Amino acid sequence: MKNIFDRKHTNEILARINKLDAHSEPHWGKMNVAQMLAHCSAFQDIASGVTFPKRSWLGVVVGGFAKSIVYNDKPLPRNMSTIPTILIADKRDFEKEKELLKQKTDVFQRNGPERCTTYPHPFFGKLTSEQWGICIYKHLDHHLKQFGV
Repeated sequence: MKNIFDRKHTNEILARINKLDAHSEPHWGKMNVAQMLAHCSAFQDIASGVTFPKRSWLGVVVGGFAKSIVYNDKPLPRNMSTIPTILIADKRDFEKEKELLKQKTDVFQRNGPERCTTYPHPFFGKLTSEQWGICIYKHLDHHLKQFGV
């Protein structure tokens, strides 16, 4: 499984982010490209232990069983629901969001598994550092595919 803690996978993601431009259009979903970049940055804030969204009641009930969505080699399905606190609907600056996501991705990778949050994922619950690394990669891969890169 690809993991953001592996430098070659991080480099692949960064190269794909660099292929985006302010006019990139989504193949599905409601976010524009700048909003998607901000959304991905906000998700990394959760994995880094910067933000701590509460667990949803549905996540408490079924989140542990649903971890298999993340912990496998299959891509994430289109139009999955998202964590409400990181749903971006306001206008964002593309260049600013692109650079911020690249910086956060690089820092997350360099910090390594030791600096990953121990706070539970808002839906899936407790994740190991390895699972967070896979989750970050898959989340970025999902949204980059959404925009054709």
